[in-house]
Formats: sequence, C-alpha cells, structure tokens
Amino acid sequence: MPAPGEGPAPAGDAAASGPAPGGGVDGGKGRPTRSRPAKRRPIRRRVARLGSPGRRLRFGTVVVLVLFTVIGGRLVQLQLTDAPALAERALHQRLQTVPLPAARGSIVDRNGQVFAHSVEARYVFADPTMIKDAAKTADRLSGVLGVPRSTLEKDMRKQKLPNGSPNRFVYLARGVDIGIGDQVEAMDIPGIGVRADERRDVPGHDLAANIIGVTGWDLSGLTGLESKYNGLLRGVDGKRQYEASRTGEEIPDGFHREVAPKPGGSVRLTLDRDIQFEAQRALYRKLHPLQSDMGAAVVLDVKTGEVLAQASYPTYDAANFADSTKAQRTDYASQAVVEPGSVEKAITLGAALQCRVITPSSTVHVGPTITVADTTYADTTPLDDVDITLPGIFAYSSNVGTIKIANKLGAQRLYEYQRRFGLGNETGEGVPGEAGGIVRPAKDWQGSDHGSIPIGLGIAVTPIQLAAAYGAIANDGEYVQPHLIADTVSPDGTKSTPGVAKHRVLSPSIAAAERKAMVAVTTAPGATGLSGAVDGYQIAAKTGTGQRVVNGSYQKGNIESFIGMAPADHPRYVVAVVAHTSGTGEGANMGPVFQDLMRFTLGHEKVPPTDAKTPSFTLYHK
Repeated sequence: MPAPGEGPAPAGDAAASGPAPGGGVDGGKGRPTRSRPAKRRPIRRRVARLGSPGRRLRFGTVVVLVLFTVIGGRLVQLQLTDAPALAERALHQRLQTVPLPAARGSIVDRNGQVFAHSVEARYVFADPTMIKDAAKTADRLSGVLGVPRSTLEKDMRKQKLPNGSPNRFVYLARGVDIGIGDQVEAMDIPGIGVRADERRDVPGHDLAANIIGVTGWDLSGLTGLESKYNGLLRGVDGKRQYEASRTGEEIPDGFHREVAPKPGGSVRLTLDRDIQFEAQRALYRKLHPLQSDMGAAVVLDVKTGEVLAQASYPTYDAANFADSTKAQRTDYASQAVVEPGSVEKAITLGAALQCRVITPSSTVHVGPTITVADTTYADTTPLDDVDITLPGIFAYSSNVGTIKIANKLGAQRLYEYQRRFGLGNETGEGVPGEAGGIVRPAKDWQGSDHGSIPIGLGIAVTPIQLAAAYGAIANDGEYVQPHLIADTVSPDGTKSTPGVAKHRVLSPSIAAAERKAMVAVTTAPGATGLSGAVDGYQIAAKTGTGQRVVNGSYQKGNIESFIGMAPADHPRYVVAVVAHTSGTGEGANMGPVFQDLMRFTLGHEKVPPTDAKTPSFTLYHK
C-alpha cells in the first residue's frame, strides 16, 4: 500500500527511473532487465575570441610605425648614401661614347706635292641596344653603304663587352662620302648614327704606289711607307661622351665630355712627282707590249743620294687595293734580286784601276773566247788577236778583256770592292722589305766563279744597289747612301732629317778616268749603248744582260740593264733601268727607257748641255 498521503506512481516515472543498480525485475513477470548506457552530451567547440578594440589599435599602430621607420630609413639611404651611385648608374645607361678619328698625316714629295693624305669623310655606327629589327635595318642600309646585308645584320646583333655591359657602339662603315652620310642621317633610323671621319686619299692612284703602300679601313698602315711610319702618321684618336635619349639623340644641355683628337705627323720624300710619273710611264710604254713580268727604274741625285724616282712595273691603283696582286704591289727597285750581268764590269774595272792593276791607257790582248775551269766565255762582239783598250772593253762589253783583268786583280780584292760599292747589302734607303742580295766571299768561289763573277754572273743584287754603286763613280768616287726620306715632322712639330752614310771607294781621278772611258758606250761605233744617247749631253753608261733567280731556279728570258750618268764630265744624276724580258735583241734593249728618263730629268732640273766636245776613242789595236 502506498504510504499515507501518496498516490500511485505514474507509469512514466517508473520507466524513467529504471531498475536499481545491479538489475531489476520485469514488472508483472519477474524477469531481470538489461542496464543501458547513458547518452553522451555533444562537445561544444570553442570559438576564438578577438581582443578588445584598444588592444587591436595598439598593435596596428606598432606595425605602421615599424613600416614607416623601415621606409624612411631606406629613403634616407637612397637620398644621402646611394644617391650619387644611382645617379651615376642612370647616367651610364644613357651615356654614349663615340670616337673622334685623328687626321692621318700626309706623305708628300720633295716639293710638298701630295702622294697620300686624309680627307673629310663620315663613318656610320650602330648602337645594338637600340636596334629593334636588325634584319630590316640591314636591308635598308646595305644598298646605301655598299656593305653586304649579312655583314650589317651580324654587326648590329646585341653583344656584351668584356666587363659584361652591353656594347653600344659598332662601326658599320668608315670613310664613306659625306653625301652617303647625309643619306643615312635622313633615314632617321633609331640606333644608327653618323659622325665625322677621315679617309685616306691617293690622288695619283698608282703614282709611287709600290713605295707609298696603303692603309686599312681603320686608317692603319698595311704596306709600304704607310706601314713603316704608321706610328708617326696615325695620330691619336679622341672621343666624345654624351647623354643620349631613347632614340640615341644627344640630350640638349645633358652631360657631355670631349677629348680632342691629335693629328698625325707627316713624311716628306725625296721623290719628285713629275720625274716619278715619267719613270712609270717610260717603263709601261716599253714593258707592257713585251708582256714583261717585272721592271724597275731609279733616278738618283749623285751628290746627295736622294732618290728622285723609283718606279716599278707592274704597279697598281692604291685607291683599289683589294683588286691588286702581290706581284703588282712589289717594289722591284729594292726587292727584286737579279744578276747584274755586264753592268758589274764598271765595278770590276774600277777596282782594277784603283788597285793599279791597270791604268786608263792600258790595253789587254784578247781573242774571241776565254776558258776558266770548265766554262768558256765569248764576246758578243768578238775580237781576234787584238789589244783592246779600256774604252773598248766598255763599248763592246768584252767578257774576255774583263776576265783577264779580274784574274790580275784577284778574287779577294774584287770581293772587297763589291762590298765597298754596296753590292750584296741592303742600302737602307727606306722601303720596308728591302732585299740584300747575294755576294759570296772570295773563299767560297770555285772553278768558273773566277770567270763568272767579274762579269756579273753568279751574284745577285737589287736595282737600287746598282744605282748607288754607279752613283759612287759619278760622285768622284764617294759612295753616298741612297735614301727616300727627306724629313719627317712629328705631331708636336719636331722636324727630323735622317742621317746619310758616306764613304770613299775610288779616288776622284780614277772615278773621272772611268767615266771618260764609259762615254764610249753611248758614242763609239758599234757600241752596246748607242740607244741611250741624249742629244746635247755626254752620257757615261754601261749595258748588261743577266738572269733572274726565283725560288731557286733561273727564269726563262733575261734581265736587261742600262745604267748611266750625265753630264759625264760633272754628273748630276744616275738613271738605272732593269727589266726581265722573255725576248732578245733590240726589243729587249732598255736604252730607249734610259734615254727618255734621262732626257726628261735633265730638262726638268734645267741642267745645261755639255760644253765639251764628245771625245773620240781608240777601242783596240791590231
């Protein structure tokens, strides 16, 4: 029964309360009931809470202050510490540097007439960093500049300098005409500029070209005197730096700095333009029809050693150097090594006179031939069983008479006089690449050398050596070194005159006696040099025939020589003509070339005709 005051418990409550711990009895049936676990509560997620507004404000203020401090410090660094460096870097990026070419000095003749000088021109350059389309730009410029498109395109490609910075200056063309430069400027191509330049001009084209030489595109000497005196002639280039805009134009009132160029010095030669022209013309008129492969002509002032003309055949146009060959550029007067042939006889007989082996009035008994060792020598004008005089030996170019006299003179003395006359040694006249020749010591002579060498065979010399040797006979026996350089003037105005070596070879009386005998060559009946006679003047001369050795072998044909001096009684000039010809006879005779050149020189220099009568000679006695 329920306790007093309590009603029956509601069924729901009873169910809700469940059995007591440890089990219970199913109502009405008495079966035990299962215990059930209690349901878990869901876990509540914690939500992060923001700080208070004041805290957030303080934090933001600190961050902003730190940022402003960093930025302000960097600004101070840029403005106070790095500003000069940054400004310099920015300027360097805008800075363009272009060369100011120095004027190359002139090469002139003895009277100041120009052989080679510099004239105003233009150069065209590119700043590869500003070229947007190299191929298109090359197309536009190629036809105007005359430079292949591929070359221009390659030059305009962006490149790095050794220091890693971009290359902002490349030559596209140098020495172009001013009008062409104006055309390029009118195109107004970004990155392409035009500036003042110098171009080498040779107004005479082939005049003395074998001596003067040429320069390259950069005005540096490549050959001849242009090369030898390059340091003196070249000068020092200047430069201009300026602040450039994006299109490459100079910014007005921007930074600029200029170092002025220093012009080069000058070289004055002993050559006379007029005589040089005549020498080249005379050679051409004679040798071109003969299809000769080489020739040389020299005009020498016997008192001073000054070379008034030094011509070569063939030659070339120095204004079109690319079209020339090595053979055309050779200076044959100083670089061709040839057998002198019978012009050597003046050396042999001069030595014999000086050593008193013979006198001016001596005679030599001769026949038509003479044999030395295993070689027989004959005369072109054979004389049988006669006593030939010194004028006769010269006039008929007697091998037999000369060899007989040389045998009395002896090999050693002949060799010594060959050297005294300057044979086999470079003269030092001034042309680079001068040859020395071959004159063997007497101890090296063998067999037939004792017959060959006295008549100019078996030795090798240059035309300028022969001219200088005859100059000693003409100058009363004193050898004067031949030279091409009159003086040089350095960029600072200092004038220099090269020294000239002199030494005595023959006494004045012996030299005069030999000259008198040599007049027979151009006057005596049947003499070898009649074609070289000049009306109104006595000419002392000698002819010769030899051979030329190239690469160790004798060339076909002969070396023909004609060397003489005038006026014979008091000589002023020596003219030497030497040429290689394939023929023989009158066509190969160099007498007419000598005659033309000597006649012109005497007239040009206003030398009065010879007063003395032409001597008569006894050439031989039977």
